[in-house]
Amino acid sequence: MVTEAAAASAWKDPLYSYGYNNISDLGVPSCGGQVEGRTICSPLSVVMNTGFVLQGVLFVVAAFVLFRLLPGRLRWAYLILAAVHGVGITLVGLVHGSPEAVADGSITWHVVGAALAIVGGNLVSIVVGCHVLRSRLERWLGIVWVVLGVLGIASLALMTTFTGDANFTDVISWFERGAVYPIMAAESVAGVALLYSRRSGRRFPAEPTPATAAS
Repeated sequence: MVTEAAAASAWKDPLYSYGYNNISDLGVPSCGGQVEGRTICSPLSVVMNTGFVLQGVLFVVAAFVLFRLLPGRLRWAYLILAAVHGVGITLVGLVHGSPEAVADGSITWHVVGAALAIVGGNLVSIVVGCHVLRSRLERWLGIVWVVLGVLGIASLALMTTFTGDANFTDVISWFERGAVYPIMAAESVAGVALLYSRRSGRRFPAEPTPATAAS
């Protein structure tokens, strides 16, 4: 979100709109062309694309670091979904949603990358949240993660449904942000929870209680 805000602040003509412009518009290196009617000109596109790639790399690195904290098959589901998100968001940063990409057909890879990033990232939140819900000490964290993940998936569904509808032209990108921002929020919550667990000496995530584990 920091690189997004920096890139958006440099977009002057026309002014960048959080409701009308897609997030990935900020990563288009060419200026003056149009994509789906939106005029594109992002002076700090390299900043946005660096943010995309760093998000992907760091998300996967964090997944490997946290891998041992999760039990059994759950850790593999977590790792695979984290890799899906990481590959997807990196692809978004490398294959831009530009007029040139529309012309040569490579925009397909950009769209695929965005879908992988959004679905993978939000499913990570849901999967880990469901596990934490089974523990007695951090149930509220599980609820937060599940709610964030469901919000992200629901926002993606709404964005897909209303894309191309003239009634939603000026707000469609808020649905996109509703699909992406919950992933970042879930990461922030996880970071705070891990820092707190280290300071307090409590294991996180906690093992499921015997009753829920048996079920």
